Amino acid sequence: MRTELSFTPLPEIETELLAVLAVDTQTEKGPDAKPAPELLTTDAAVKSAAAAVLASGEYKAGANETLLLHAPAGLKAKRLLIVGLGKLTKATAHSVRNAAGTAVRFTKPRAIRELFFALPEAQSLPPASCARAAAEGAFVGDYDPDTYRSDRKDLSVHSFTVAAPPKADKAALQSGFNEGVIIGESQNFTRVLVNEPGNKLTPTEFGKRAAAMAKEVGLQCEVHSTAKIQELKMGAFWSVSQGSEEPPALIVMRYEPAGVKDGPVLGLVGKGITFDTGGISIKPADNMEKMKYDMAGGAAMAGAMRAIALLKPRVRVISIICASENMPDGKAQKPGDVQTAMSLSAERPGKTIEIINTDAEGRLVLADGLTYARQLGATHLIDAATLTGACVVALGMVNGGAFSNDDETFTKFNAALETSGEKFWRLPLGEEYAELIKSDIGDIKNTGGRHGGAITAAEFLKVFAEDTPWIHLDIAGMAWMEENRPYIAKGPSGTAVRSILEWVRSYSA
Repeated sequence: MRTELSFTPLPEIETELLAVLAVDTQTEKGPDAKPAPELLTTDAAVKSAAAAVLASGEYKAGANETLLLHAPAGLKAKRLLIVGLGKLTKATAHSVRNAAGTAVRFTKPRAIRELFFALPEAQSLPPASCARAAAEGAFVGDYDPDTYRSDRKDLSVHSFTVAAPPKADKAALQSGFNEGVIIGESQNFTRVLVNEPGNKLTPTEFGKRAAAMAKEVGLQCEVHSTAKIQELKMGAFWSVSQGSEEPPALIVMRYEPAGVKDGPVLGLVGKGITFDTGGISIKPADNMEKMKYDMAGGAAMAGAMRAIALLKPRVRVISIICASENMPDGKAQKPGDVQTAMSLSAERPGKTIEIINTDAEGRLVLADGLTYARQLGATHLIDAATLTGACVVALGMVNGGAFSNDDETFTKFNAALETSGEKFWRLPLGEEYAELIKSDIGDIKNTGGRHGGAITAAEFLKVFAEDTPWIHLDIAGMAWMEENRPYIAKGPSGTAVRSILEWVRSYSA
């Protein structure tokens, strides 16, 4: 999609479709209170073109509510699309992101290939932040998951232009807009990976695509397989891989900004299970096809690393993605087996893990990934994984789960959400939960029972983070959209990319 920032006055823009934003300015409450829609533009011609329909009461400016006007009087645009942000008091740059996605998705099936999107003019909506959000939303809205349909038609928007007020700060808006393009493309890079079927995106193919992306944006990248995993004595990672004909991939990406020799080293660790049958503890057949998305945490790390490479924060970053299949063949691990995880050093024995359920495999690959990130020098850790159904039960498909062993580190992440617009809710950790994963035969068990399952999974990972400041993101309920929304298609969401990026940027020197 071609993207551009324009400062041409709205009435002079010649385009197939011009989108403008509206809010409900009604502040009264009660049964008699009626919506009071108002356009977020100071342009008199645009206001005049929409005045009659706004006065009619048929349009309420609800969040992502759309209204299309043909041949709007006084404008060179052939169509005027009004997109609602909801109540003015609640409208944010994140509302603008969704509105841009809504405008693009409204446009796609109508064979309209170019779209101008007018930035809102309101004191509560900073122009640069809105320019960034609009670009992000446009890319998110343009993506559809129908990759392998034989009758797939080109419904993409070929040209998306953000129309800014002519007197706006052009440098600030251009900077924000450019960031939004990078972030939107990176989120879609993640979504493309997550959408791939397990027979197309094997662990080896995952490694190839990560390496190709790294080469394109200037990251260092190494992709290892069985020999390296066994050399490092990654017993937890290998235990998951051993049941598959497909070899595993240990993907290591490094971002080293010029002139930065000290300060923190951030470790980004992702679960990359390219297909999860559950192993010997096999899953039910219903909906198992969705288990191609079990590498969404690893894909999020790949997308975040792409954005990091292009936005160039002044902080060193290492990313570890542990990619594998979890299959139930004759070599697969069994419930009751004991595996030995990677050790941080030769002087220390690796933790022994009693396998209670082979479907609790994500925490096993992450255990060795976290340890390896620390061995490579990471001083702060963040991991992401579609880890537990228990997190979906706890938080639904509204918030991702977040855990941390360090309040200062989590405070930075929580602040990053203000920019990313993604929703995560911090859940507790504690000794009472840690007791549930103690093993009689080894050090720890890979499950702690049904109750508090998301928390005991996090407690398992905490064992391998040790005293390194660490955040765990359980994105099981957020990585896949179960239905179409006005601003995003059903399918992979690319969640966590923006939040991980902003957390990394908070450490920039």
